[in-house]
Amino acid sequence: MNKKIFVAVAGNIGSGKSSLTRMLSQQYGWKSFYESVDDNPYLADFYADMGRLSFNLQVYFLSKRFNDHKIIVDGKESVIQDRSIYEDAEIFARNLHDIGKMDDRDYSNYVELYKVMMQYLQPPDLLIYLDARVDTLLKQIARRGRDYEQSIPRSYLEQLSLLYKEWMGNYKLGHLLIIPSDEVDFVHERGDFNRMQLLIQGKLMEIGYAENDRV
Repeated sequence: MNKKIFVAVAGNIGSGKSSLTRMLSQQYGWKSFYESVDDNPYLADFYADMGRLSFNLQVYFLSKRFNDHKIIVDGKESVIQDRSIYEDAEIFARNLHDIGKMDDRDYSNYVELYKVMMQYLQPPDLLIYLDARVDTLLKQIARRGRDYEQSIPRSYLEQLSLLYKEWMGNYKLGHLLIIPSDEVDFVHERGDFNRMQLLIQGKLMEIGYAENDRV
């Protein structure tokens, strides 16, 4: 059995990544790494002017995530991470370029930086993707009440969902578990969480990690 595991939780804005990361961290005793949101110097202003701050925000996320990823891989503890570095480039930066909020020059510069970083990174042992419809995302974004998120256009989330679907269809970096999350409330309903955990536990056993292998 593996004594250390690196799990990443992927998904669109409002899909429940942070909550699942927290709950699995508590369940398995894994160290958790969260996306830089509350302390992010660009995020709130970005939603007010995406075109002006898209490159700054994406480089900030890439830098923070690269540093976290290196700490995770180099450490001895089992870890769960809220959103992977791959999503920054494959989903969010690409989308900003596709919708005209990041120009060709900045996007090319960003992609080259990302490619250099990828040479030094070991992928997660398991990627868990929370697959949710846009209606579900909007409901959960409204529920958590971050002021700057309330202005996110539905079309923006729809475009991100399309890119996630494409990325998931081509994902070959490691083991993948896709969990449909529209009809479950794993945060408030213990039974829903238990059923979700059974899916995850089955995948962990397939990989060769058992719950009693906590470090």
